[in-house]
Amino acid sequence: MDKIYVNDIRAFGYSGALPEENVLGQWFRVDLTLMLDLSSAGSSDVLTDTYNYAAAIVAVQQLIQQQPFNLVETLASEIVKAVLRTDDRLTQITVKLTKLTPPVPHFAGDIAVEITRDRHHLNTPSPAPLDQS
Repeated sequence: MDKIYVNDIRAFGYSGALPEENVLGQWFRVDLTLMLDLSSAGSSDVLTDTYNYAAAIVAVQQLIQQQPFNLVETLASEIVKAVLRTDDRLTQITVKLTKLTPPVPHFAGDIAVEITRDRHHLNTPSPAPLDQS
């Protein structure tokens, strides 16, 4: 299977298990591996024969900015669904979601989760986003 890599998508959001994460927010970084057949694009050199990765960037940024969740695992799962919905040609997606500044005392690193899902994942129910009121 062919792949398109879209790396270092950044967005500011309010996902996290701690109350201060839901109020103060934080930066997230997303790296995507998009699996699809690129043979038509390779033969035709026509833009419409490939995937418009700008759609994935917008979908990721909007989800992070607009829908908070308790867990990064849930956010990553919802990112998969949002990106899969942008184009029926996408067969599988790997999402690496990084929380750049996790609120852990005396820790200057980051944390990340990586998940891989296919189109069957679209049939799983989505949790309700956190109430921001």
